[in-house]
Amino acid sequence: MFMNLRKLALTEEFDYNLLICALSKYKNPRVKINDLLKKGKIIRVKKGLYVFGPDLSRQPYSKETLANLIYGPSYISLEYALSFYGLIPERVKTVTSVTNKRKKLFTTPLGVFSYRHINPAVFSYGTTLYKIDNFHTILIATKEKALSDLIYFSNKIIDENQMREYLFEDLRIEKKDLKNFSLNKIKKLAQLYGQNVKFFYKLLKGIK
Repeated sequence: MFMNLRKLALTEEFDYNLLICALSKYKNPRVKINDLLKKGKIIRVKKGLYVFGPDLSRQPYSKETLANLIYGPSYISLEYALSFYGLIPERVKTVTSVTNKRKKLFTTPLGVFSYRHINPAVFSYGTTLYKIDNFHTILIATKEKALSDLIYFSNKIIDENQMREYLFEDLRIEKKDLKNFSLNKIKKLAQLYGQNVKFFYKLLKGIK
């Protein structure tokens, strides 16, 4: 049973359909699934989504992949994406994403996954497929969009001075890292997102 499941699953993350397929020889696969869960051989992340437990795992699971799968359509963004790109010093535990559906928060055995709602009109621009390894490709905001998303949702910014304080004191982003941002991408995002990101665009022009 275990070998068949491991053979079919190319990654540490798998869904209910693959699980049923691996257990198809059993008269009642659901009983076997419950047994695997009780023994910790597999872990249920949410209904229909699983990872292997320590006894069967071959490599670490991808929290980023899980974030894309738990609730969608969505892309990884905000604090987690900024940490992923090395733009902020803090290690971010909650995997933060943006969706064009209702906001959601999932507390799972593998951690917390949060999803903020954004207008569908601005949802797609600035996302990219990022290849983690041969088996994992995730949908994530570009660094420009991840920071613009965070600025968009912030209620701390009402002028350019507060923008500087937010970026360099609150988030502790380095100016040298902002110099690598695409001014054209931020200009487009400012047109889509409005005033706060326009403050950021003006600041970035001055840094460049």
